[in-house]
Amino acid sequence: MRLVAGAVLVFRAIAGLSGALAIGPAPLLVFQIGLGLLLLAGLWTPVAGTLGAMIAAWRLVSRVGEPWIQVLVATLGVALALLGPGVWSIDARLFGWKRVEVPRRQNRSGTRSER
Repeated sequence: MRLVAGAVLVFRAIAGLSGALAIGPAPLLVFQIGLGLLLLAGLWTPVAGTLGAMIAAWRLVSRVGEPWIQVLVATLGVALALLGPGVWSIDARLFGWKRVEVPRRQNRSGTRSER
């Protein structure tokens, strides 16, 4: 997911800068390339995914470009913000995996259940 979202952000921004697509101002396209590169590398994935989703949602509402590509990028950005970068990313190397320990449920009598 991260690779697809990052590649779409970078490819469409480069196409916009070259004049092949009219999808926004140049500073926004350069920012989009930066977000795509962060997603490709897996660095600051939740932040980059959220910002990428926000840009795609803005373009969807303002009717800039193809709507279904914006829906795809927004959906992938939200999913990446919620799921995180994955195993093969800089975020995983820097911060490691977070493990959530769920305590066992206790019965009313104070003993633990066998689930």
